[in-house]
Amino acid sequence: MIPTFVITLREGVEASLIVGIIAAFLVKEGRHDALRQMWIGVGVAVVLCTAVGIGLDLVGEELPQRQQEGLETIVGLIAVATITYMIVWMTRHSRGIKAELEGEAASALARGSAMALVAMAFLAVLREGFETSVFLLAAFQDATDTTAAGAGAVLGLLAAVAIGLGLYRGGVRINLSRFFRITGLVLVFVAAGLLASAAHTANEAGWLNSFQSQAIDLSWLVNPGTISESLLTGMLGLRASMTVAETVIYLAYAIPMVAFVLWPGSLRPRRRAEVGGAAQTPA
Repeated sequence: MIPTFVITLREGVEASLIVGIIAAFLVKEGRHDALRQMWIGVGVAVVLCTAVGIGLDLVGEELPQRQQEGLETIVGLIAVATITYMIVWMTRHSRGIKAELEGEAASALARGSAMALVAMAFLAVLREGFETSVFLLAAFQDATDTTAAGAGAVLGLLAAVAIGLGLYRGGVRINLSRFFRITGLVLVFVAAGLLASAAHTANEAGWLNSFQSQAIDLSWLVNPGTISESLLTGMLGLRASMTVAETVIYLAYAIPMVAFVLWPGSLRPRRRAEVGGAAQTPA
């Protein structure tokens, strides 16, 4: 439940932030025609992303067992790669993301291009939605209780929409840098757990047959069927029994990523755009 909640919360807040800023600019300029088009575009993006997630799940169910394990491995690796990129980019840019987005929106309106804002909102939701679809598919494949995982995804999405509305109306103020750092730290362990699971499914698919002896026994800590097991597995990706391959992969990913996320911002090298006084947002 916790991994899916954090995934939809974080991705939802990022998408809501972009859509909210664009909606505020369009309302301010009285472009209600473009505002309607923006919401239509957002709805289309959500439908497309949902269809992608359902399609991947249906394809996986039709495959033989070994091929299913292989597909789960590939989906898990793609999810980890996307999570890693998101964590790294947001850790570097979270401090000024709101100002950067507002600057882009203002520039687009200054050029008289309201449709550019509509396209920006559509692509933002499409990108975040595709990422979320892959994340959730990998998280559901790794979950022991799919009902709880589904509830976590819904709650995270509702919380993200509430935060987005609050930011849009000005009634909610949060430290986005701190928010993305905390959620990024949780997602580091989620990604590490997905990597360990990918190592397990790769073995089931016959792709990874080395280092399969048991490395650690955490059955005394991760007791199956208990709340502690849900928390430790959900938040830290720990399992009652882990092989050498799973343990090495888990630690090799988690340790440097935790250090990167927690590294003080004052000690990070300043970006060239920041030195010049102008920040840049990726397309």
